[in-house]
Amino acid sequence: MQARLISSSPSTGAEAGPGGASINGVALHGPHETLTPEELRERAWGELLRQRAVAAGLLPARLVAVAPELEAQEHAAIDALLARELQTPEPDEAACRRHYEANRRRFVEGQALHVRHILFAVTPRVDVHALTRRAEQALLELLRPDAPPGRFEQMAAELSNCPSGAQGGDLGWIGPADCAPELANELFYQQDSSLALGVHPRLVRTRFGLHIVRVMGRRPGKRIPFEEARPRIERDLSLRARAVALRHYLHRLAADARVCGVDLGASDGPLLQ
Repeated sequence: MQARLISSSPSTGAEAGPGGASINGVALHGPHETLTPEELRERAWGELLRQRAVAAGLLPARLVAVAPELEAQEHAAIDALLARELQTPEPDEAACRRHYEANRRRFVEGQALHVRHILFAVTPRVDVHALTRRAEQALLELLRPDAPPGRFEQMAAELSNCPSGAQGGDLGWIGPADCAPELANELFYQQDSSLALGVHPRLVRTRFGLHIVRVMGRRPGKRIPFEEARPRIERDLSLRARAVALRHYLHRLAADARVCGVDLGASDGPLLQ
């Protein structure tokens, strides 16, 4: 890959107005268009890639004042560009075995938990601090040795924002694929995931809110042998390596471009995940 990824020659597009966001002089939005910071970053990354595809001869050069919407031709050219310029080595057996040993809890089939929960939902206008305090107080009450039988079910009916509250918070038997990834990670994949039955000792935070969890029963499942798990490991490691390579590549593009009015220091958008 060449040291400079985007030419520093003058842009063929019009310069953005004062305070406007642009990449190498190409405005990222029209004068009456409003974008969130996340949308603006995504458009900037897309425009960086489009311009690089033009510089690499994969797209025709054309005069543009505002970054065009990426259509099928642009997406195909960007895919070809990344296939050419991203270097992502394939994981070898040693790397796969290290990943297998370090994540043994993730390579189990048939594991399941019988779970009850109380959901404190995070909604757009909720006071998260007050909600967290309320959830913590409820958890402390349920962890007390003298908590009366049936108290969990009662509090689920009173407090939970999940329809399961009407059944005392009962979610039935669930596996890792049956719940939010954050909940699966907490209940199945942590070092202390084999905790005894009962109320989980900490709140579980997911995209839906805060959960108090009670484990009613446990099915341990069966460990998947390395050779059977290897294709999945190779795929996961390859995707991870590609994500890292793409992040570095895009930030090199940004460092070599004239970026105005948009912060590309954060790499939290879909292009970089």
